[in-house]
Amino acid sequence: MYASLSSSFQGTPEGLEAGAIIGKCVHCGFCTATCPTYQLLGDELDGPRGRIYLIKQAMESETCTDITRGHLDRCLTCRSCETTCPSGVAYGRLLEIARPVVEHLAPRPLAQRLQRWLLRRILLGPWFAPLLALGRAVRWALPESLARQVPRKRPAGKPAVQTGPRAVLMLEGCVQPAIAPVINAAAGRVLARLGFRVVPVSGAGCCGALDLHLGASGAALAAMRRNIDAWWPHVEAGIEAIVMTASGCGVTVREYGKLLENDPLYAAKAKRVSGLTQDISQLIEPLAVEGLGREVGLKVAFQSPCTLQHGQKITGIIENILKRAGLTLVPTRDGHLCCGAAGTYSFLEPVLSHQLLANKLENLERDQPDVIATANIGCLAHLESAAGSAVCHWIELLDPDPPRRPNSALG
Repeated sequence: MYASLSSSFQGTPEGLEAGAIIGKCVHCGFCTATCPTYQLLGDELDGPRGRIYLIKQAMESETCTDITRGHLDRCLTCRSCETTCPSGVAYGRLLEIARPVVEHLAPRPLAQRLQRWLLRRILLGPWFAPLLALGRAVRWALPESLARQVPRKRPAGKPAVQTGPRAVLMLEGCVQPAIAPVINAAAGRVLARLGFRVVPVSGAGCCGALDLHLGASGAALAAMRRNIDAWWPHVEAGIEAIVMTASGCGVTVREYGKLLENDPLYAAKAKRVSGLTQDISQLIEPLAVEGLGREVGLKVAFQSPCTLQHGQKITGIIENILKRAGLTLVPTRDGHLCCGAAGTYSFLEPVLSHQLLANKLENLERDQPDVIATANIGCLAHLESAAGSAVCHWIELLDPDPPRRPNSALG
């Protein structure tokens, strides 16, 4: 696909990158076959190929309307299209470049701007944990439809004794410590059993993904620089890896090198950080996990997050670890499709999000699993809001000293 971008974009790093990405698209349409929104809506402009045309048009003419913005908003950024694309079109990166452009060319109504500002401030600010605690306190008084949207408390349990010889860092993230502190706590206990020592780091926070996907690229890059600054002394000291327990964070941190490649102060550091970043499954895969399973034969339906399978191209590793640990995996249909969480998508596009959630749960619960396991906090909270089965992060199933959770298959 040939693109003749306007003079405002020609020669800029973003313009050069966008033009190269657009140029790889050969119009084949394979992407539409695996696009969740195209499957639901049947509109070419709600599929990757149509959205690429809209982006191309906006960057060539420097004009667009709220119609273009709406079609881009409906994209989950699941990147399933990238897995399918035979030409290697980096559609997710193109969308990251295009969103701020479209926001500038077609400014949002005040109500939408306020909604997105509030989401960023609440989820990334100090108020999220107290508000969540309040929601949990009054959960009993809420209508069932609202109560299910409040994530249940997941106590962390006893901290691991960190004495292993292999030192790693672990990102805490923004919402995960409040929603499910048990995830990183369980990861710490598993890693300690396997000979790792998780080095505590102060100053690291959100990976930048939430800001990036809402078009606030400046704030996203600032978050990335902050994390690099927090991690860098430990990187220089020779830590083995920067471990991610949330695949959504993992895919973003692994792209720091690309996202900051034009920053002369951070380019080299960002590339080094991205090279050290691993999903926790990658760190554990070559190690002996036999016997770590909490309950031999427990039936597990694994939901592979889009950020894991399409973003990081990690497939089959977690399933293999769980099987080796003695757990029984049940088959699931349409595993490549998004559950509808997609960061803030469930707030901003609730109708499409809930349709995707219903479809995903129907496939996951078809064989009546004891538990649904996933690898991303957003997917976990979204699935739990409507699932009839217990939902957890897969690392919890290997936890050698789990906290007690009454009335749960994980208890």
